[in-house]
Amino acid sequence: MNLLLDTHIVLWWLDDSPNLPAPARQAIIDTTNVCFVSAATLWEIEIKRALGRLSIPDSYNDALARQGFRELPVSWAHTCALPSLPPIHRDPFDRILIAQAMSDDLVIVTADETIRGYEVRVL
Repeated sequence: MNLLLDTHIVLWWLDDSPNLPAPARQAIIDTTNVCFVSAATLWEIEIKRALGRLSIPDSYNDALARQGFRELPVSWAHTCALPSLPPIHRDPFDRILIAQAMSDDLVIVTADETIRGYEVRVL
């Protein structure tokens, strides 16, 4: 299964947080799954760091790469899919993740129940 990790899932994973749901943890650990992290996720993390709302080591992206997570760039196709999304979710970062998952047939790993309002597979 190809998974797209939501930002909070990435942060919980890096922190080994008990907030990370067991099914998400198991799916990430399962080596038959491919885990993608969107460039939009790193963008969101960097914005929160700049605003002082998030403290995370500078090397977090290296840790993601070492752990085998794959980078998912934001493409023109992803951004062109945005207008077709109903206005269920207001967060622009979540909206681009939804567009990426729909465009690339990925399963979003998230604890955000609002995302389930879209026609996208969610774990």
